[in-house]
Amino acid sequence: MKFYHKSGNFTTDLRLLRIFSQQNLAGLGFGLTLRPFFLYLGIANCGSITNKYMKIEGSSVLITGGASGIGKIMGRMALEKGASKLIIWDINPVSIEKAISELSPLGPVKGFIVDVSDNEKVTEGYARVVRECGQVDILINCAGIVTSNKTFDKQTPEEIVRTININTIAPMFVTRAILPDMLSRNRGHICNIASAGGMLGNPRMSVYGASKWGAIGWSDSVRIELQSEKKDVHVTTVAPYYINTGMFDGVKSKVFPILEPEYVAKRVLRAIEKNTIFEGIPFGLHFIRFCQAILPIRLLDLIFGEWFGIYHTMDNFTGRKV
Repeated sequence: MKFYHKSGNFTTDLRLLRIFSQQNLAGLGFGLTLRPFFLYLGIANCGSITNKYMKIEGSSVLITGGASGIGKIMGRMALEKGASKLIIWDINPVSIEKAISELSPLGPVKGFIVDVSDNEKVTEGYARVVRECGQVDILINCAGIVTSNKTFDKQTPEEIVRTININTIAPMFVTRAILPDMLSRNRGHICNIASAGGMLGNPRMSVYGASKWGAIGWSDSVRIELQSEKKDVHVTTVAPYYINTGMFDGVKSKVFPILEPEYVAKRVLRAIEKNTIFEGIPFGLHFIRFCQAILPIRLLDLIFGEWFGIYHTMDNFTGRKV
């Protein structure tokens, strides 16, 4: 007995499901049996494996892309939590001035025009931050772009390079500039805002997805390096679903809700303070990682791509109108 997907090019049969059941149900039962042990360790929800937390209160916070969207919201919340200083890095001088005007009543705010994809500008920018604001306790790499919903064959070399430079390489440049000072003090926290697009392949965002897959892999590798060296400098990787900031205007989602930026910002700051290792938002996204480990790829395509509609979320993408 065979089942044919409506597209005409997806075929599976009951034999596939029987093999899947035989090979994976035992493992599933084993995982559920060990869940109490994981909960005891505090890592069942990808949370902290240490009791050392980074409090935002009294800490200086630098946010890239911090003059608009979720970056600005996190800046506001950080000041409301008692951050000693908010440092905004952005490429748009008008947005920086507006953010400073809005947020200054809540606490000390300083803004800098920095192209985070240019290593020389990043190095110069951080040197200026140290001179004018002191060292950074918490770094949030939030700057990011999406250029279009074109399929890969229609992407231009300029779009590819720009996306990878800002979404993948820029967080590396910024972290590389700031991390040595954190290590010298043995204190600090780095939070890298990636995307759920870096967890699951998705049509019409191949370059964006690749940039975020790279960011996730790099971010967690740095975390492990610091952990193995027993440093009190920690890394949190955040992978949110689509956020309603205008960046992904036009996106349609059948199952997972489009996220409100206030909610995401609150979750990110809480993850930093709890020293969470990996924060998928909403939590249901962790289910995708689990299914990737146990499901045959074509079955995963059918469930998440077609039934859940994820492979069609970018079909009507328009993006932010400038």
